[in-house]
Amino acid sequence: MLVPSLRRIRLEQALSQEELAARARLARTTVVRAELGGHIRYASVRRLAAALRVRPVVLQRPDED
Repeated sequence: MLVPSLRRIRLEQALSQEELAARARLARTTVVRAELGGHIRYASVRRLAAALRVRPVVLQRPDED
């Protein structure tokens, strides 16, 4: 599953990749892979969304460049 808005939302919340990974209880490499356009599991998307306090669908929306 792709999460094109992840990086923008993470930066808006002033979180580092490490901080987000810790909050979501995921490996930092999962956050990096997702931000680079790699596929991640839906369970990981849910954890990231919860850590960022957004709905998973928000992370899946095309980024607003």
